[in-house]
Parts: sequence; structure tokens; C-alpha cells
Amino acid sequence: MVLYTVYCLVGFVLLYFGAEWLVKGSSSLARSLGITPIVIGLTVVAFGTSAPELVVSLVSSIKGKSMIAVGNVVGSNICNIALVLGLSAVLNPIKSDPTVVRRDIPIMLAISLYLLLLTFNSTLGRIEGATLFIGIILYTIMNYSLAKKETAGAAEIKSELEDIGFVASRSKQIVMIAAGIAGVVGGAQAVVDSAVFIMTELGVDEKFIGLTIVAFGTSLPELATSVVAAMRGEMDISIGNLVGSNVFNIMSVLGVAALVRPIPIPGGFIESGLWIDYLVMMFTSFLPWLMMRKDYTVKRSDGIILLLCYVGYLTYLIIRA
Repeated sequence: MVLYTVYCLVGFVLLYFGAEWLVKGSSSLARSLGITPIVIGLTVVAFGTSAPELVVSLVSSIKGKSMIAVGNVVGSNICNIALVLGLSAVLNPIKSDPTVVRRDIPIMLAISLYLLLLTFNSTLGRIEGATLFIGIILYTIMNYSLAKKETAGAAEIKSELEDIGFVASRSKQIVMIAAGIAGVVGGAQAVVDSAVFIMTELGVDEKFIGLTIVAFGTSLPELATSVVAAMRGEMDISIGNLVGSNVFNIMSVLGVAALVRPIPIPGGFIESGLWIDYLVMMFTSFLPWLMMRKDYTVKRSDGIILLLCYVGYLTYLIIRA
């Protein structure tokens, strides 16, 4: 048990650094090839920060561990808002762009509802996965078109890329990309294998592992980035990134995983209790909109509420398990 716990922790470390290397190497290569910061930010960076969720869910789906694949996405989305946004707001109140409240959060809620409808029959098939994957392509195109029209948005993406850092050497770029891919894939393999072993030893189900340990581990890049940004007082685009990550998780991660192999929900959508986790995901997604609808700010008191929601949800999962 101890060995597999260490193995799991090593997997999380590989996921975190693998995602960082992949984003840094890929964005540097794209910039050296003359690709604009807008395109890099909406493609390379968006993919890189969600790479841990994507690879973990893909590996889980291929291995037939469907509840880890689904639980990873649902749990990560809850973690991104309730834990990451909550902790960041406690450290430093977050002032958001009005478009996050008017456009991005409603899109996130609509996509979450769509996922609920797709999996109501206890299976996420290839056709459903294809609709999700097409959705992320359209979402990226929409963001790209809007970003080109909004000079402020372009400046924010350029600023974010500067924080990531630029690697001038082409050979270092290639090495970082290769190391990043190896780290994410190897980390995902380690997390899934160790999680399955721990799950079996403790006698808990796949859903619990996916919603807690795996979800938290794959959200580490977002957590680390947001906490550092909060400490620096640079939180203007943090919530937009978290919302975008949640949309990407649902449409890209589950879309690709379902395309590779249909994802069944053992025991049924209602019987397994997954519908409760979906409702928690939608509720935590709605809370930021409720908190920011007037002054576009997530205050410290709001952050405490979000953190309490996450603690309450974890308590529910532990009692149920």
C-alpha cells in the first residue's frame, strides 16, 4: 500500500511538471515559428493545462475504468471552482472581466447540462463524444474570433505567455515538448494504476477515487498557478482560465475518451449516485455567477463559502464511500 501511495504521488508530480514542460516548450516553439500569442493561448496553453485530465481519462477509458474517467472530469471541475477559485479568492479578492459573467460562465453551465443529458442513459457513446469534440473546436474558433476583436483580451493572453516563459533554443523546445508528453503520459499511467490498486485495497469504488484523489491531482496545475497569481495580486484573468478549463475538460477530455472507447456508467446513472455529483458540479459552477453578477468580484467571504462547499462535498463522498 505504501509503495503504491508513493507511486501515485510520483504520478502527480510527473503530471504537474509534464504539463508545465509541454506548455512552455510548445508555446515557445509556436512563437518562434511566428504564431500569434492569441492562437497559442487558445490552443497550446489551453490543451497543455488540461493535458493531465485528458490523458488520465483517456488511459482510464482504454483500461475500462470508466468511472475514473468520468469522475476525474466531474471532480476536477468541482475542484477548480470550489477549491482553486475559493482558495485564490481568500488570498486575494478576484476582480473579473464582465464577459466572464455574461458569456463564459453561462456557456460552462450549458455544457454541464448537456453532459448531464448525454449520460442520462448511463453511457457516453462515440456519437455523443463526437458532438462534444466538435463543440470544443467551435468553442476554440469562437474564442479566437472574439479575442482578435478584443485588444484587451489579446494583451492578457500575451501577458500570460510572458509569465510562462520563452525558451529560445529550438533543441530545448523539442526536448521540453518530448519530456512534457512523456511526463503527462507516464504520470497518468502511474496515477491510474496506483489509484486502482488503492481502491481495491481499501474497498472503495472507482467513482470515489476519480472524484477525489485523481481529480485533485489533475487539478494541481490550475491550483498552483492560481495560488501563485493570487499571491502576486495578478488575478484578473484567473477565473476566466478556470472556467475555460472546465469547458475544455467536459468537451475535449470526455469527448476524446468517448471517441476512443464508449464510456459506460456501471450501476446506472441514477443508481450509482453520479447524478448527485453532476448537480454539485453545476451548483459550484453557478455560484461564481451568483457572487459576481453585481460587481464582478469574488470576495474573500465568497472564497470561504466556496471552500466550505468543497469540504462539505468531500465529507459527503467519504461518508458515502
